[in-house]
Amino acid sequence: VLPNAAGTYHPRIPRYGSLEHSQERLGATLSLQARPGNGPTLFTLDMLYSKLDSTRSENFLQAWLLSRGADQGGKPQVDIVNFEIDPGTGEMIYAQLDDMDIRSEQRFDELETEFKQMTFGVKHEFSDRLRFDGLIGRAESSFANPVQVSAIIDRQNVDGYSYDFRENRNLPAINWGFNVADPTQWSVVGPTGAQPRSELRISSNFQENVYTTGEANFEFDLSSWLTLKAGVSRKEYESSSRAFARPNNANGSPALPAGTTIASVTNLLEGFGRNLDLPSGSATSWVRPDLAALQSVWNYNCNCDTGVAGGDFRLIGLNGNTSTYGNWRDVTETDTGAYVQADWDTEVMGVPFRGNIGVRQVKTEVDALGYSNVGGVATPVRGENEYDDTLPSLNVSIEPVKDLIVRVGAAKVMARPPVTSLVPVFTLSAVGAATNTASLGNVELEPYRATTYDLSVEYYFAPEALLSFAYFYKDISTYVQTTTEPLSYSQLTTLNPVAFPAGARPANDTYQFSTPTNTPGGPLKGFEISYQQTFSFLPGLFSNLGTQLNYTHVESEIQYCVTATCAAFVTADLVNLSPNAWNATLYYDDGKFNARVSAAYRDTYFQSVPGSNGATGLIPYQGKTETTTIDASASYNLTDNLSISVEGLNLTDEENRQNHGDIGTSRDSTYVYHHTGRQVYVGARYRF
Repeated sequence: VLPNAAGTYHPRIPRYGSLEHSQERLGATLSLQARPGNGPTLFTLDMLYSKLDSTRSENFLQAWLLSRGADQGGKPQVDIVNFEIDPGTGEMIYAQLDDMDIRSEQRFDELETEFKQMTFGVKHEFSDRLRFDGLIGRAESSFANPVQVSAIIDRQNVDGYSYDFRENRNLPAINWGFNVADPTQWSVVGPTGAQPRSELRISSNFQENVYTTGEANFEFDLSSWLTLKAGVSRKEYESSSRAFARPNNANGSPALPAGTTIASVTNLLEGFGRNLDLPSGSATSWVRPDLAALQSVWNYNCNCDTGVAGGDFRLIGLNGNTSTYGNWRDVTETDTGAYVQADWDTEVMGVPFRGNIGVRQVKTEVDALGYSNVGGVATPVRGENEYDDTLPSLNVSIEPVKDLIVRVGAAKVMARPPVTSLVPVFTLSAVGAATNTASLGNVELEPYRATTYDLSVEYYFAPEALLSFAYFYKDISTYVQTTTEPLSYSQLTTLNPVAFPAGARPANDTYQFSTPTNTPGGPLKGFEISYQQTFSFLPGLFSNLGTQLNYTHVESEIQYCVTATCAAFVTADLVNLSPNAWNATLYYDDGKFNARVSAAYRDTYFQSVPGSNGATGLIPYQGKTETTTIDASASYNLTDNLSISVEGLNLTDEENRQNHGDIGTSRDSTYVYHHTGRQVYVGARYRF
């Protein structure tokens, strides 16, 4: 019996993962300019096209039951034979378990992204003092994931399974309890077998984004040192998404046809853990589903109902597949703005004095359409919102002595929330999904808002050389946070009985419930020190060397809502922002040959506050531990038109480690430890 079971942490789905990526990229740009009659009007047309095609294969060997309830053959069926708990953190760092269900999964994705952009600009000089510039533009981005298929095979009720973090918190010693590389030890559990049954998940999803913009700006020189500017702009952002998947609760796989062996529909993954320093005795090979072989047996790509039990492979969207409703959405965001600004460049008592002061008025209108599941029917839900922002700004620079510039700035700023958070619908993961999730959108979100203050000193002590210090302070008055909280289905029903009707799911099943909301934000302050210089004073080839160095320190106190109803808050650092970071680059550039090597350090930082899987009374977080990476690149101009390049990323083979913890405690649980290895890219560019 576990002491204090409610406060004990254990891995949710301990697993090995091997991921393979392949991608092809094509890009082209075109820029045309015309000045009729060499007159005062300049026309510019810019076009950009890019296409990225990629595939991704993911392979997992995993222990399943520790994240499942009794209805899916989960934790209540597992016998704890032995265990050890870290008394300082409450983590079950070692466990030997019987009656464990082990799964092997292969997932394959085809991914396609196409981007097109066209901008037409006009500049016109009415006189020496009055000027105009304007543009209209349109950008289209299309993303398609037409093929996403996952096959899962099983070995049920394994005795002798164990995991052990005692020697290494990142790479546990895992004993799977059987020979995972022997196909005869595995099976496809068909639709009439005991839970957990084998699965075949098939889906496709699509995303379209269109960004249209237009603006007009005027400048008028009041004097030799003072210029007035004014302009208007209008931007429209349209985002739509679509999704299709197998019918509700039909992710189970058919049984294998008579005479078909498990060996004929699987293959062996080999070489796992290369350069990962796995514990002695770790499995480096395991049997995985063979998607091509399963296609020949089941014909799962037919988009049809084969009539065999578990063989309904239709991909269905709004016409009856409730699990996809939350991924059908259309959002239009329209931004209308106008500004006035005064720029000056003069001297005060012989000291150069430059700057600008202005104000921008912006109106944002949001129209969001989504679909909720009401009695199994896709019911459209539309939401609208609008808000106005007045954004003044002031920037001043003085040059008290030659080559020394002091800059001061202040502004009110805003950033709009992601459109995916604005659709006013609820989602609920399908029965048997890998993770139980639920969510509610919020069309009434206000944007991020802040008042910023900046002070910097820049010293240009030599040609192509700079030493600078900058201090910044931001008072974030409105923040956008996605709250995440584990809630039972009965609690979801209490929260929103229409979205989560009673009896639709087992009342005690736990879901990670998320919803976006506005929170009070908080202060953020810090400083940056930068140094850059070209070593032109050195002899010969060394004169083409140079360096760039910078260090940033940030402190923040953001208020995070920690419950679905925002009844309580906790103060912590801003997510995705390291308190300390530095970069160092050494480069060589002689105009024909260019090379550089860079080192970058990021301190440990939060990725989500609150995170998931916290103990009662504690505030969990998800984070990423510190990294130091070294990258290098080089390019050579073979001709005026043709250049070749090579780029190396993560040359020191840094791992990606992400962790769970509780604010104010020492818990530091690894939940992602990825070894991506070094990456090398070779490219060529031709300019017409």
